[in-house]
Amino acid sequence: MTAVTDEDQGPGNVKGKGEGKGDGEGTGVGTGTSDGAVAGRKDGRWDDGLIARRAAAAEAREAGESAPRTPDQDEARPQVEAYAPADGPLPTRLDALRELVGLSRARLDRDTLAEAGRVLDEAAARQRLSSRHTVIAIAGATGSGKSTLFNALAGAPISDTGLRRPTTSQPIACSWTDGAAGLLDRLAVPGRLRRRPHPGPAAFDEALQGLVLVDLPDHDSAATEHRDQVDRVLALVDAVIWVVDPEKYADAALHERYLRPLAGHAEVTFVVLNQTDRLPGEAADLVLDDLRRLLDEDGIALGEHGEPGATVMSLSALTGDGVPELREMVGRFVQDRTAATRRLSADIDAAAARLRPVYVAEGRPGLGERAREEFTDRLAEAVGAAAAGQAAEREWRRNASRACGTPWLRLWRWYENRGLPGSLDRMGQALTPPEEELTARQRVEQAVRIVADDAADGLPGPWAQAVREAAFTGAQGLPEALDELAVKAGAPAPSKRGGGTETGRDAVAGTPLGTPLGSPLGSPPGGRPAKPPRPKWWPAAVLAQVSMTLLQIFGGLWLVGQIIGVLEPGLVTPALIMLAGVVGGPLVEWSCAAAIRGPARRYGQDAERRLREAAAGCGRARVLDPVAAELVRYREVRERYVTVTKFSTTGR
Repeated sequence: MTAVTDEDQGPGNVKGKGEGKGDGEGTGVGTGTSDGAVAGRKDGRWDDGLIARRAAAAEAREAGESAPRTPDQDEARPQVEAYAPADGPLPTRLDALRELVGLSRARLDRDTLAEAGRVLDEAAARQRLSSRHTVIAIAGATGSGKSTLFNALAGAPISDTGLRRPTTSQPIACSWTDGAAGLLDRLAVPGRLRRRPHPGPAAFDEALQGLVLVDLPDHDSAATEHRDQVDRVLALVDAVIWVVDPEKYADAALHERYLRPLAGHAEVTFVVLNQTDRLPGEAADLVLDDLRRLLDEDGIALGEHGEPGATVMSLSALTGDGVPELREMVGRFVQDRTAATRRLSADIDAAAARLRPVYVAEGRPGLGERAREEFTDRLAEAVGAAAAGQAAEREWRRNASRACGTPWLRLWRWYENRGLPGSLDRMGQALTPPEEELTARQRVEQAVRIVADDAADGLPGPWAQAVREAAFTGAQGLPEALDELAVKAGAPAPSKRGGGTETGRDAVAGTPLGTPLGSPLGSPPGGRPAKPPRPKWWPAAVLAQVSMTLLQIFGGLWLVGQIIGVLEPGLVTPALIMLAGVVGGPLVEWSCAAAIRGPARRYGQDAERRLREAAAGCGRARVLDPVAAELVRYREVRERYVTVTKFSTTGR
């Protein structure tokens, strides 16, 4: 009879003489047993099945055999050793995945990050538990013989077998060494279903020390709660032995629900073809080859020729054929002490594969210089920077003509600009009806939409949406902000005297961005219109023009005096003086117009540049910088994702 104990209560906080009464559930002050076995204390350690092991040793001595060594004879060693992965990529990948989830919480929904969060939680829970133990589950379909194999590995009929289905209704665990209580608590295996192997070769096999074997219910059981338990435990164990039989090895439920989704866990997977004693001749080899083919189609790497992958073999748990070979493989696997690390690494690979669509972009997303310049050009067009520069140039020319022009020409222009129907400026204003132009606000919205689309091009869906939201949120109030900055930059106001020109912005777009601009170039907001600066040579030009006007007046008065007889006749001299004034005035004006062409153009370009820079600065602060911040955030999470997948063990 196998001793059934609650060995996994560990040293606990038990006081007194160490005697306790079992309660059938493995809990209580002492240690509980389901069959009444009593656990005692010796030398400060709790040992399960003590009476049973001493009885077995006494029987062996009576039979003349050497007594098997019991755990009491072993040197004292810690019951629990915290899991500490060896130096390798796993801690780095876990840290990167943790940072990845933290940086993505505000951009991705909870369901998308749920699997990654579960992996982090399970990894943290596993790392707090024993590193000396390897938890291996035995899973299979109804009638596949997994419980028989479980008993064969344990060396005793621990798990019930029989024709009644389902036979196994709850997970049953068998631990070869102490200190696995935390691991079994994590699996929610009750104390009454925790076993120790029967004293014998299997129990004291050095290769199996540290093994925790769990027999699961049938994964295809008609009872839903059985299938739920299988799914729950499979997500927590370090490795799994899948037991298939010649009749159900190709069952779609097994391959589609378990093997295919867990293809990345090949290194911690054993696939055992059981009941080969029922196959005649070479049929077992044929079935095994077909099983390998199906596993290959499932994407499971097969560990053949020294390559890492799943272990596939055939045996008969009933006759024992092949069981020693499996026990040897499991022993090497347990002593390697890397099963938990491999399992966690495969879980990270699976989580990263699910997250790939939300982190991996197509191409090289970002905002290039060309996209930034085009955005600035569109804002400058919306704010009317080019027209503002032209208006500033015209204003310079107008001031020059006022200062250097003849009084007669100024009088004619005053008459022409009185608003008569035939005014040339009004004809020019009517060339482009405002209703046919896009409004400036629409131009701004279009510029924001285009730059947002350029920045989001190629990004995964959630990050593209975040970039667009950042752009559109920053664009709120952008038209009004452009108005204010245009005023500060000194955009020209509509002239009431100089040709009836509009503001540069209104000349380009039929509708103003917001509040109309009221300050001309170079004037402070709300102040009086400031005239463009005058070059130093203007006073000389004005003096020359005054001289020409005086010559005209002097010559004219001379001629009038001769006509009325006040002065002596002589038409040549006054006529020449008057002609010199008449010709010299336009000549001085023409010379000044030629001289001011360059400065006027530079003045207009400077006005356009100031307005363009103001619009670019506003657009950069409100739209481009938030978009760039989102792109930087995406690059950060992408770097974390690359770190998570860099050391992938499954090639995903």
